[in-house]
Amino acid sequence: MLRVDDGSPLPLGATWDGKGVNFSLFSAHATAVELCLYDPTGRHETARIQLPQRTDQIWHGYLEGIKPGQLYGYRVHGPYEPRHGHRFNPHKLLIDPYARQLHGRIRWHDALFGYRSGAHRSDLTPDRRDSAPMMPKCVVEDPFYPWGDDRPLRRPWTDTVIYEAHVKGLTALHPDIPEPVRGSYAALGHPAVVEHLVKLGVTAIELMPIHGFADDRFLVEKGLRNYWGYSTLAFFAPEPRYLGEDGILGFKSAIRTLHEAGIEVLLDVVYNHTAEGNHLGPTLSFRGIDNASYYKLSPDPRFYWDTTGTGNTVNLDHPRVLQMVLDSLRHWVETYHIDGFRFDLATSLAREPYDFSHRAGFLRAVGQDPVLSRVKLIAEPWDLGGGGYRVGGFPMGWSEWNDQFRDTVRAFWRGDPEQLPKLTRVMTGSREIYGWSGRAPYASINFVCSHDGFTLQDLVSYNERHNEANGEGNKDGHGHNLSSNWGVEGLTEDPKILSLRAQMKRNLLATVFFSQGVPMLLMGDEFSRSQKGNNNAYAQDNETSWLDWLAASSTDPNLLDFVRNLIALRRRYMAFRRNSFLSGAPVSEDGLKDVHWLAPEGREMGDRDWADGERRTFGMQLGNDAPDGHRLLLLINAAPQRIKFQLPKDIPNGRWIQVFDTSLPEGLVRENSFIVRPGGMFPIKPRSLVLFQHD
Repeated sequence: MLRVDDGSPLPLGATWDGKGVNFSLFSAHATAVELCLYDPTGRHETARIQLPQRTDQIWHGYLEGIKPGQLYGYRVHGPYEPRHGHRFNPHKLLIDPYARQLHGRIRWHDALFGYRSGAHRSDLTPDRRDSAPMMPKCVVEDPFYPWGDDRPLRRPWTDTVIYEAHVKGLTALHPDIPEPVRGSYAALGHPAVVEHLVKLGVTAIELMPIHGFADDRFLVEKGLRNYWGYSTLAFFAPEPRYLGEDGILGFKSAIRTLHEAGIEVLLDVVYNHTAEGNHLGPTLSFRGIDNASYYKLSPDPRFYWDTTGTGNTVNLDHPRVLQMVLDSLRHWVETYHIDGFRFDLATSLAREPYDFSHRAGFLRAVGQDPVLSRVKLIAEPWDLGGGGYRVGGFPMGWSEWNDQFRDTVRAFWRGDPEQLPKLTRVMTGSREIYGWSGRAPYASINFVCSHDGFTLQDLVSYNERHNEANGEGNKDGHGHNLSSNWGVEGLTEDPKILSLRAQMKRNLLATVFFSQGVPMLLMGDEFSRSQKGNNNAYAQDNETSWLDWLAASSTDPNLLDFVRNLIALRRRYMAFRRNSFLSGAPVSEDGLKDVHWLAPEGREMGDRDWADGERRTFGMQLGNDAPDGHRLLLLINAAPQRIKFQLPKDIPNGRWIQVFDTSLPEGLVRENSFIVRPGGMFPIKPRSLVLFQHD
């Protein structure tokens, strides 16, 4: 017989103290909460205990003798009244929102739904079948790990280079990683992976979602899986499919190894919605614990208010739900030493109750939190609700994915008209977007490719998406990609087209890394990874999405060295890593400005130049106030013909030395191979970017 004491309402979740476990669960509207214990297989229930106490809407109890590794779940009693927002059903086993680990996976069955499938009254008729055999179980955790002297790196934003990656996609096909380790958290710390990241020059790896998530039923029925992971089931638990033989210890060890190599670890987190979907979705956790508290409900509380496109929106207006999200974030920082977060559909997190506010409770709470305010915070500043596009709308302390940078750079190099003024704005940090809130250029996360959309290789190889493998009739994914195949859709052996594609990849990358803000590189873009035109590979847990290391360099063998050289130059020149916006104001006694915009004739661009929608060529001279003393000149030519460019005369002494050229396979120019005196002419090749240093 288990001895059950009252225990404590806080902390929430299952907390082991060396003698037993305190179980604590919030539910404002429940009438009773039962704790179910399971054997190590998760198949057999060994005990069912009603939590004896309720304090401030938190149900709690303490079981002496329970140890780490114990499997458990909850059954929550209360009214089943969907028309009033309540969907309690004690026949459904529920995941603890604070579960630190999960055991097993969802096995889809109609019993997982709180209502009777096929009933005349649809979701208004409760289902009385037991869902426990089909449900994952929670695991009591021993959080101890010998971190030693591991400390937060706290690398400045100006020195940060982000590499967006997927745990499995990055490691599943690496030939140097032992097969049992591939695709696991531990593989992230393998010397082959760490060495690649270090040599590449990135300073932070941003992992796609690793919170416990569900393989949606509609995917499983089509023989697919949720690869991306944007369907959260447990905000505190690492996704079990990546645990491997080393389990959670392997993940923590990998993080420590990455830190030792100078690489921060960021997590892409999904707090805007859960895996439970709309009113016809399954009852897995939050819905059965307290539907009316955890979710934003419509005026008709039978239905959900959805700004995420998934069927539901998490209700951060509720103080306990807000507490859960903050507790989860602190858990990853304190228990796993995570260095920062990228928030999926972050606008939804700052709606109070239905409209976005840059002073929302979530944003204010994070900003004053002594733990969270010190880590990197990145918003995906939009959602699918009304008024959801909020690029530039987040407060100080936040950086944002800048899709205006992405779209402008793509359009300019594709040759679209009227792009040059917009390009100069995004290359200088998007001051008009971020400056109003007191933020700096590093508020802008700059990228041309991310997991959501074409890879870099596909961006220059396809005009249209090719998502047939997703089983949605090629109707999913973005239709507006600003891409170009440069003559042939997909694969080709035409040397002219291949050469042009290689050139355009280099132009796009160079624009990212020579712009103010924080550059982000998509996993495998340094190797020309292709998804065969699939721009929404969320369900492709296979070779379509994984990085094939053996074939990585076959498409463009020099691109890896090109990217390494590009990142090294960004690190070398402080002019690309400013803490303040460029303004065009004089910064020296001789009248030199912090940035000069130049026409090919060598003069500063005037109103007529800026108004010329067909202009494709310009120069950008900067670094006149750089602390390292390096004055730089970027010449950019998106025109299909060679352009003679007169180098600026404003700096009469010294000479301009060509450093980098995107028309070269590896980018770097041989030392002293092209030197131009001030006022001299330089023939810039078609569709290319050149960097000069003043000496």
